[in-house]
Amino acid sequence: MILIRVIATHALGYGATDMALLDSLIGPVTGLLDKFIEDKDQKSALAHEIATMSQKYAQESALAQIAVNKVEAASPSLFTSGWRPATGWVCVLGMAGNFLVIPLANFVMVLTMDVPVTVPLIPLDTMLPVLLGMLGLGGLRTFEKTRK
Repeated sequence: MILIRVIATHALGYGATDMALLDSLIGPVTGLLDKFIEDKDQKSALAHEIATMSQKYAQESALAQIAVNKVEAASPSLFTSGWRPATGWVCVLGMAGNFLVIPLANFVMVLTMDVPVTVPLIPLDTMLPVLLGMLGLGGLRTFEKTRK
């Protein structure tokens, strides 16, 4: 259940508020079962079905996204299958710029120019989650390959 929630939150773009919204809608519905259904077994079966509805939907969505990812990665078109590596390289170049190129350029400009100019760093707040997500998924894939 936790894995499905993590997949739904990160891979599919469902935020914590989306899952909380689903949970907040499911709670009152299960409370209404006491008023309309008298059979205890049927009531508990329906309550369980309703309670697991959001997890089932998230799992189905995650499996559908995985299927799309497989087809996309197998495509011979560089435009279709190459966007993930391109995104990774953009993140790597951004990190290299922030930690190698820009500090070195600032150092050289301080030494050579009369009026030092400072090159600002690239904001990492949007790039770092993408890179860490890609590295995490790549690490899981490497782990899968070693288990075969």
